[in-house]
Amino acid sequence: MTILEFTPIVFVISLFAGFLGSLTGLGGGVVVTPALTILLGVDIRYAIGASLVSVIATSSGAAAAYVRDGYSNMRIGMFLEIATTLGAVYGAFLATHVPVSALSIVFGVVLLHSAWQSNRQHKEGAPHLANDPLSRRLRLEGSLGGGTTIEKYRAGRVKTGFSIMFAAGTLSGLLGIGSGALKVIAMDQAMRIPFKVSTATSNFMIGVTAAASAGIYLSRGYIAPGLAMPVMLGVLCGSLMGARLLPRMEVKTLRRVFGVVVGVMAIEMIVKGITGG
Repeated sequence: MTILEFTPIVFVISLFAGFLGSLTGLGGGVVVTPALTILLGVDIRYAIGASLVSVIATSSGAAAAYVRDGYSNMRIGMFLEIATTLGAVYGAFLATHVPVSALSIVFGVVLLHSAWQSNRQHKEGAPHLANDPLSRRLRLEGSLGGGTTIEKYRAGRVKTGFSIMFAAGTLSGLLGIGSGALKVIAMDQAMRIPFKVSTATSNFMIGVTAAASAGIYLSRGYIAPGLAMPVMLGVLCGSLMGARLLPRMEVKTLRRVFGVVVGVMAIEMIVKGITGG
């Protein structure tokens, strides 16, 4: 396959990945890495490196919109980013020392979780004013809404959330995904932050986490410009398409389709890792 044939194929795959990732809220990296390795035979480390570059690009666009609209909590995000960045550097270090077969199995397990997460029905919980001394000391609080409907919230179980964020960052660096599902779970379920704030703050954090991981991959030579560029452009365009079409499409059906696709990819990746294919 020549470069002229390879590039448009990668772009189309990345476009589809960014589109699905945008509609389901899990990011395009969760689809584009296994798609490149399974469909095109790209080495998983180069696929992860290209995915990290695309995560940085797409996260920057989404984060700007959420910060402008007042959904992202910058203080909580920057505090938790300490854990995710440390985890991302640790994960990227592990990725250069862990066998490819082990990476495939771990990736498959994470994909299975993502398939479940995409079909799980999220419910907007009421803002919670947690009585956590550490949260009070760090002022991890904020408000949601405007006018007469302002709802205040304060993060709880800060230590638990911080630990989950470290795990999320490690997975991000190890597998080249934004690990947004784990970050939202940490903020929404562990720290009891409103779901909209959790999602927006997670988008704000993903780009920084991916940037920390990408630096390690770049120094190891695992980011190939000829692969990263069409992946980044494809995921970015797909994400913009998904954001525009989201209000007009049946997301429940798309989540089910995405769950099936990701589930099949997960099984293939696990089998590939076990058999050493």
